[in-house]
Parts: sequence; structure tokens; C-alpha cells
Amino acid sequence: MNNIFKSVFISIFPVIALYYAIDSIVHLINHSVSYRYIGRLILASTIVTFFLFLFIKPVARTDSNLKKHTISIAIGLLISLIFGGAIEQDIHGSLPSIALFLGWVLYIKWYSTFEDRKKNTMLKIGSYLPELELQNIEKKRINTSKFIGNPSIFLFYRGNWCPLCMAQIKEIASQYKELEKRNVNIIFISPQSHGHTKSLAEKFNLNFNFLVDHKNKVAKQLHILSKNGLPMGFQTLGYDSDTVMPTVLITNSEGKIIFADLTNNYRVRPEPETFLKIIDTYTSK
Repeated sequence: MNNIFKSVFISIFPVIALYYAIDSIVHLINHSVSYRYIGRLILASTIVTFFLFLFIKPVARTDSNLKKHTISIAIGLLISLIFGGAIEQDIHGSLPSIALFLGWVLYIKWYSTFEDRKKNTMLKIGSYLPELELQNIEKKRINTSKFIGNPSIFLFYRGNWCPLCMAQIKEIASQYKELEKRNVNIIFISPQSHGHTKSLAEKFNLNFNFLVDHKNKVAKQLHILSKNGLPMGFQTLGYDSDTVMPTVLITNSEGKIIFADLTNNYRVRPEPETFLKIIDTYTSK
């Protein structure tokens, strides 16, 4: 149930921010200068810009509290409250700014985070990755035992709709030559459709393994399922409501887990250089 609320929240929050940004601009153009609306515009436009740039210029990670954006939003709130509420003596006119600020706090502290994933004992470093059954883009069965013999990086990503996931895959692709020198298997796994996965594989056209976790069978097996993790409305683009929590596993040539990133925040992810360091440390032993 909690994830359903998150799914709805992330779909409507940016839209509400966009509405107030436009409304503030229209008011400031058609009426005299109002600090309430100036503060509200700073708040709303910062939120809209953040989400807009996630898709226009995706990044693989952010800091957990989005400090720069939060400072701008806090400034907008103070302008709206102090100048708008106190000087203009219209505290009710500052209520949208308060609502936007609280929505931003919810996004950072509630929506962006997962439950404590340290409870997942199956993916501990030193454990062997269990046999997993996946499908390639031709819907043929692929078992993970085929990757034993070389180090492997398993990246579970939410889908092509997730800009941070796409940026993270692009980062790893940029390290392709270095990974190839080390004979590393690269396996990208998502519960999205075979069609979406095929289009992603064709986009990069590298010797990577783009696999499908049909009906989240493996995500459930590894306890990394994100029930109702898809933003509400994205189902119309051909994605299922259930997805996977971003996860990176590195196994050695024997299939033993030597690195596990089970992030508690979907915006906080490891740097690609970390993977090379882990693999080099293992191979130098």
C-alpha cells in the first residue's frame, strides 16, 4: 500500500509544481510584484527544473538530500513566508509554498528511500549468487551459471523509463574497453518487456547481456522486488506496475559475491570506477 501512495505521489507532485510555476508567472505578469508569488515561483521552478533535467540530461546519481535544490527551495519558502506572509500580511497566500516545500521533503525523505535493505542476507558479500533463470531479448532461457568462469557485474535496473538507470548503464558502457580487458561479463537485468530491452540493447550495440526478469521472478527470489514501484501512468508506456530496486552485484569467477550495492536511496548509486577497483583487487590476490 505504501508503494501505491509513492507511485501516485511521484506522478502528481511535479505536475502540481508546474501548475504553481505557471500560475506564479502569469500573476506576476498581470499584477503588481508580490513576494508571495516570487517565493512560490522560486520554489516551484526549482522542483520543475530538477525533474525536467532528470530526463533531458540524466545523471546516474545525486547526493541524498539534493542540497543545492533544497537551499533554493528553502529560500523561496522564506521569501513567501517572511515577505509575503508578514509584510504583505497574507499568510494564507503562502500556503501553496508551504505545501510545495513539504512535498519536496516527502520526495527526499520518503519517496527516494527504500526499506532497510541490510536485512537482505541472501546477497551478502562472501555468499554465492544462487542460480537465476532469466530470458534474453529473443525470450530464450538464460541461466546465470553460464557466466561462471569470469568475473561478472549484475546490474538490476528499473527500466528504460528510469533516467538514473539509463545514465548508470551509459557510464558502464563508457568503461567497456577496460571491462573487456578484464574479461568481465556485464549483465543488465530488468523486469521490463522484451521489446523495451531489445531497443536498449540496440542503442548501445556492445557485447553486453541485456536480460529480462519475466514477471519479476528473480527479483522475488533475491528479495529486491519493488511492489508498485512504477510511477502511476507509466503503465500506458508498456511497463508493469511492479519493478526492481536498483541493485549492483559483482561475482568472482566462481560465482561468489565480492561486491553488493543494495542502495537505500534510488538516487544514490556507486561510481563505475568502484567496479574496476573491486575487480582489480580480486584479480590481484
